Amino acid sequence: MAEQNKVILHGMWASPFVKRVELVLKLKGIPYDYLKEDLANKSELLLKYNPVYKKVPVFVHNRNTISESVVILQYIDETWTDDGPKLMPDDRYKRAQARFWCHSLMKSYLRTCLK
Repeated sequence: MAEQNKVILHGMWASPFVKRVELVLKLKGIPYDYLKEDLANKSELLLKYNPVYKKVPVFVHNRNTISESVVILQYIDETWTDDGPKLMPDDRYKRAQARFWCHSLMKSYLRTCLK
Protein backbone atom coordinates (compact mmCIF):
# COMPACT_ATOMS: atom_id res chain seq x y z
CA MET A 1 0.00 0.00 0.00
CA ALA A 2 1.48 3.36 -0.94
CA GLU A 3 2.40 5.45 2.08
CA GLN A 4 0.06 8.25 1.00
CA ASN A 5 -2.94 5.89 0.85
CA LYS A 6 -2.13 4.04 4.04
CA VAL A 7 -5.01 3.61 6.46
CA ILE A 8 -4.32 3.28 10.18
CA LEU A 9 -6.92 2.71 12.87
CA HIS A 10 -6.02 3.43 16.48
CA GLY A 11 -8.28 1.39 18.67
CA MET A 12 -8.92 -0.74 21.69
CA TRP A 13 -10.51 -4.17 21.63
CA ALA A 14 -13.48 -3.41 23.90
CA SER A 15 -14.67 -0.23 22.20
CA PRO A 16 -17.93 -0.63 20.26
CA PHE A 17 -17.03 2.58 18.42
CA VAL A 18 -13.78 1.05 17.16
CA LYS A 19 -15.62 -2.17 16.27
CA ARG A 20 -18.06 -0.37 13.99
CA VAL A 21 -15.18 1.30 12.13
CA GLU A 22 -13.44 -2.07 11.77
CA LEU A 23 -16.67 -3.63 10.50
CA VAL A 24 -17.06 -1.01 7.77
CA LEU A 25 -13.40 -1.24 6.73
CA LYS A 26 -13.79 -5.01 6.34
CA LEU A 27 -17.18 -4.68 4.64
CA LYS A 28 -15.67 -2.36 2.04
CA GLY A 29 -12.48 -4.44 1.71
CA ILE A 30 -10.18 -1.59 2.73
CA PRO A 31 -6.78 -2.77 3.99
CA TYR A 32 -5.64 -1.07 7.17
CA ASP A 33 -3.12 -1.26 9.97
CA TYR A 34 -4.43 -1.51 13.52
CA LEU A 35 -2.60 0.17 16.37
CA LYS A 36 -3.73 -1.09 19.74
CA GLU A 37 -4.11 1.66 22.34
CA ASP A 38 -3.93 1.29 26.10
CA LEU A 39 -6.38 3.88 27.36
CA ALA A 40 -4.87 3.76 30.84
CA ASN A 41 -1.53 4.83 29.32
CA LYS A 42 -2.45 6.81 26.22
CA SER A 43 0.21 6.91 23.54
CA GLU A 44 1.75 10.15 22.36
CA LEU A 45 0.27 9.45 18.92
CA LEU A 46 -3.26 9.18 20.32
CA LEU A 47 -2.83 12.42 22.25
CA LYS A 48 -1.41 14.10 19.15
CA TYR A 49 -4.11 12.81 16.79
CA ASN A 50 -7.06 13.39 19.12
CA PRO A 51 -6.02 16.21 21.47
CA VAL A 52 -9.62 17.28 22.15
CA TYR A 53 -11.18 14.03 23.39
CA LYS A 54 -8.08 11.84 23.79
CA LYS A 55 -10.03 8.68 22.95
CA VAL A 56 -10.41 6.02 20.27
CA PRO A 57 -11.13 5.45 17.49
CA VAL A 58 -8.69 7.59 15.58
CA PHE A 59 -8.56 7.05 11.83
CA VAL A 60 -5.52 8.11 9.78
CA HIS A 61 -5.64 8.33 5.97
CA ASN A 62 -3.22 10.23 3.74
CA ARG A 63 -1.65 11.49 6.96
CA ASN A 64 -4.92 13.20 7.90
CA THR A 65 -6.57 12.21 11.16
CA ILE A 66 -10.26 11.87 11.92
CA SER A 67 -11.92 11.19 15.27
CA GLU A 68 -15.43 10.15 16.28
CA SER A 69 -16.71 6.92 14.79
CA VAL A 70 -19.73 8.36 12.95
CA VAL A 71 -17.55 11.00 11.28
CA ILE A 72 -15.04 8.28 10.36
CA LEU A 73 -17.79 6.11 8.83
CA GLN A 74 -19.07 9.03 6.76
CA TYR A 75 -15.53 9.75 5.55
CA ILE A 76 -14.96 6.10 4.58
CA ASP A 77 -18.26 5.94 2.69
CA GLU A 78 -17.56 9.20 0.83
CA THR A 79 -13.92 8.32 0.05
CA TRP A 80 -14.25 4.68 -1.04
CA THR A 81 -17.36 5.05 -3.20
CA ASP A 82 -16.45 2.14 -5.50
CA ASP A 83 -15.46 -0.28 -2.74
CA GLY A 84 -18.05 -2.49 -1.13
CA PRO A 85 -21.64 -1.50 -0.45
CA LYS A 86 -22.72 2.07 0.19
CA LEU A 87 -23.51 2.70 3.82
CA MET A 88 -26.28 5.20 3.17
CA PRO A 89 -29.01 5.33 0.52
CA ASP A 90 -29.12 8.17 -2.03
CA ASP A 91 -32.69 9.15 -1.18
CA ARG A 92 -32.76 11.85 1.55
CA TYR A 93 -35.73 10.38 3.41
CA LYS A 94 -34.29 6.85 3.36
CA ARG A 95 -30.95 8.26 4.51
CA ALA A 96 -32.68 10.03 7.42
CA GLN A 97 -34.43 6.78 8.35
CA ALA A 98 -31.13 4.88 8.20
CA ARG A 99 -29.50 7.48 10.48
CA PHE A 100 -32.41 7.20 12.91
CA TRP A 101 -32.08 3.42 13.14
CA CYS A 102 -28.29 3.57 13.45
CA HIS A 103 -28.62 6.05 16.31
CA SER A 104 -31.40 4.07 17.99
CA LEU A 105 -29.58 0.73 17.74
CA MET A 106 -26.34 2.22 19.06
CA LYS A 107 -28.14 3.72 22.07
CA SER A 108 -29.75 0.35 22.83
CA TYR A 109 -26.44 -1.45 22.39
CA LEU A 110 -24.62 0.94 24.72
CA ARG A 111 -27.33 0.68 27.38
CA THR A 112 -26.93 -3.10 27.26
CA CYS A 113 -23.13 -2.90 27.45
CA LEU A 114 -23.18 -0.51 30.39
CA LYS A 115 -25.47 -2.67 32.57
